[in-house]
Amino acid sequence: MDRAASDGELRFIEDFALVLTEAGVPRMPARVFACVLADDEGRVTAGELARRLQVSPAAISGAVRYLVQARMLQKGREPRSRTDHYYLGDDLWYAAITNRTELLERWERSMADGAGLLGDRPAARRLRE
Repeated sequence: MDRAASDGELRFIEDFALVLTEAGVPRMPARVFACVLADDEGRVTAGELARRLQVSPAAISGAVRYLVQARMLQKGREPRSRTDHYYLGDDLWYAAITNRTELLERWERSMADGAGLLGDRPAARRLRE
């Protein structure tokens, strides 16, 4: 249901978005994620997000693209609809933790490769650590 966000919702959205931003999530995707999380159905359209957050559709487009790629949101359509919906997956927190683990493993492999390429230099020792 398309509606304006309540003051309580807006406070939660901004507070939780700040926590996500401090953890490395860009600001607009953090706000969008918090907005979907605060929705009773956990399922909203891009238009609903833009109205609730009072931002442009372009800002929502980039944010949902980031969140879908990061597996924090999923994208789908209702039958006989041409409007995309963004929603939380059933295994949201598991996917978020798994995604973080995969990212850290890639960093570890890249650092090990870099240390090998740099040989015995101080930078290589730092990468090994």
